Amino acid sequence: MEFIDLKAQYQTLKTEIDTNIQSVLSSAQFIGGPYVAELEEQLAAFVGRKHCLTCANGTDALQLAFMAAGVGRGDAVFCPDMTFISSTEPAKMSGAVSVFCDITPDTYCLDPAGLERQIRAVLEEGTYTPKAVVAVDILGNPCDYDAISPICEKYGLTLIEDAAQSFGASYKGRRTCSFGYIATTSFFPAKPLGCYGDGGALFTDSGEVDALCRSICVHGKGPGGKYDNVRVGLNSRLDAIQAAILLPKLKALEAYELDARQAAAKRYSDAFAGKFTTPFVAEGCVSVWAQYALLAESRKQRDQIAAYLREKGIPSMVYYPKPQHMLPVFLDEPRYGETYPNASDYCARTFSLPMHPYLKEAEQRKVIETVLEML
Repeated sequence: MEFIDLKAQYQTLKTEIDTNIQSVLSSAQFIGGPYVAELEEQLAAFVGRKHCLTCANGTDALQLAFMAAGVGRGDAVFCPDMTFISSTEPAKMSGAVSVFCDITPDTYCLDPAGLERQIRAVLEEGTYTPKAVVAVDILGNPCDYDAISPICEKYGLTLIEDAAQSFGASYKGRRTCSFGYIATTSFFPAKPLGCYGDGGALFTDSGEVDALCRSICVHGKGPGGKYDNVRVGLNSRLDAIQAAILLPKLKALEAYELDARQAAAKRYSDAFAGKFTTPFVAEGCVSVWAQYALLAESRKQRDQIAAYLREKGIPSMVYYPKPQHMLPVFLDEPRYGETYPNASDYCARTFSLPMHPYLKEAEQRKVIETVLEML
């Protein structure tokens, strides 16, 4: 059994994917070209933003966002304590510090109250300049933007939406990637919209930001092209084959994969209600269920379940085993008295089950029955 069955997806979309790949090979236009342009146009339309810029991976998309926001040495970037390192890693490489905030105990997303508490602490202490907030739509579940956006406006911070796990989700009628001054996503193969390698994208409504990031992506090119370098940049572009693969996948995501993910998540939640802490999705929100994460009663029970599943040939994963403040690379980051109880509790008890739009009901029944058998 696959944790995320990319083979089943490929078999379903094989004809169109193969045709597109062959078209790229025949044209020998591997960088840029019509598939990249069409994908950017369709992605922007799908999420409801004016501009979309594809790039080499989701981490580069975040680095572009930080560079466009002017994040640098002496700045503070705020981020949930439960996420992947890439949410602030590029900012740290530019000399900024990561200021982690606790998560909510229900959605596991950035806690607005904790965010404001940390912003005030940074301002009162006076060493760093509050610069940006990275709101991570964790596990496919969108953040509370009605609460987070006004906090960013109040303190003059750039809001960056990290939608690496949530492409296709929505918050009160708006697709993820439509929030913040800049939004980013990842096309890593395991994501809700994944390519067959690395890829990412950045979204904005600002023509100025779009133009700046397009320059940065190609070694800081100027009006005269890639040999007219006006700034220090990156080499970060989505190749044409990946764009050709993503186009039919985007169509499938909208046509039926989103609904299939909802159905699979409901079957899990119905089966495990009252036995574990099941995922919570706030009213007016739609999760894309990048992962289906349960909370066991303890770390010991979580580990026992994972071991039993492994014996039965069923994969499981832990997203994520450590909160950010406990990672060796971040041990010296300023904490301002925060202890992160919700993030620490989540990481100690979470485990995720196989989840993808091609999960057959019989396979899912086997997963459910095996977990209940272990209990």
